[in-house]
Amino acid sequence: MSKQLVKLRIRPSRNGRKFTYFLDYQIENGKRQRMTLGHANKRNAQRQRDQKERELRMGIIAPKSMRLRDFLEDSLDRTGKQIRESTHDECRYAMNHLIEVVGNIDYQQITLKHGELFRQKCLDKGNSPATVTKKLSHLKRMFKLAVNRKQLDENPLQHIAMLKVTKKKVEKYTADETNRIVRAASDSQTALKWDMLIITALCTGMRRSELLNCTWSDIDFEAMTIEVSPKKNTDYTWEWLIKDTDRRELPLTKNVLQMLADHQTQQPEGYPYVFIPPARYDYIQQLRKQGKWTLKDSRLKVVNNFSRKIGRAHV
Repeated sequence: MSKQLVKLRIRPSRNGRKFTYFLDYQIENGKRQRMTLGHANKRNAQRQRDQKERELRMGIIAPKSMRLRDFLEDSLDRTGKQIRESTHDECRYAMNHLIEVVGNIDYQQITLKHGELFRQKCLDKGNSPATVTKKLSHLKRMFKLAVNRKQLDENPLQHIAMLKVTKKKVEKYTADETNRIVRAASDSQTALKWDMLIITALCTGMRRSELLNCTWSDIDFEAMTIEVSPKKNTDYTWEWLIKDTDRRELPLTKNVLQMLADHQTQQPEGYPYVFIPPARYDYIQQLRKQGKWTLKDSRLKVVNNFSRKIGRAHV
C-alpha cells in the first residue's frame, strides 16, 4: 500500500470546546503545508483530504498560500496597467479595511460570512451604501480574478447581497443660468479661460479630465470636430488614459470653433494643451523632470483645486 501523502488532523479552539479540521501534507520542495478547512464536518473533511491526495499524486501543485495583504499585491501586480492607478488605490483601501475587520488571514479562508461581516462593519463605520457597494465590488472582483487564475475554486463573495444605491439627481441648468455662469466666468481674473472651458464642455459634453488633457492636435478646424484621445508620454505631453477607453470625435459649433481659434492665436509657441495656462504647463514639466508626476496626476492635478476654482469663477 502506498504511503498516505495527506494527513487529516484536528485543531481545537482556544477554549477547547470546539475544533476544526486541517490538512497536513508535504509539497515538492519538502516544505510542509497546513491547510485549514474551517469546519468540523468529518465526511466533508475526508472528501477534501482525498481530493488533495489525488492532486498531489497527479503532480498538481496547490495554489500558493498567501495572507490577504500579500494576495492583494499579487493580484494588483498581475493586473498591472489593465486598471487605472486610482483603481489600484481603491482596491488597496478596500482590502485594508477588510483586514481591519477579519484580520490578515489566508485568502483561501475567506467566506461569505466574512463578506457579510465586512459589509455591516462598513455601515457601522458610517460608510454610505454607495461606498460600501464600491468596496465590495473591488473585493469581489479580486476574488473573481483569483478563480480565473486557478488560485481559488470559487469566489467566496460571489453571492453577497449588494446594497441598494439611490441614483443621484442630475442637476440641470436653464439657459438663463448657463448664460450667467459663462458671464461670471468671463469676468474671472485667472490665467485659465474658464468661460471658454465651460462653453466647450456645454457644447461637447466632455469630462473635466478630457478637457484639461485636450491638445491643439485634437482639434480639426476644417472638419469642425474635437477628438477625445489618449496621450502618450513624450517630451511635450504626459501619459493620460480615457475613462472606460471612451475615445470619440465630437462636433463643434462655429461660435465655439472661432473662440478656440482666437485663443490659439494668443498662445505662445511650444504649448500643446488647449486649456492649460503656460505657467501651469511649465510647472508640470518641471515636476515630470523631477519624477514627481504620475498617471493619476494627469487626471487629478492638471489644475489644482479645480472644483474650488471653478466655483469662484461663477460665484
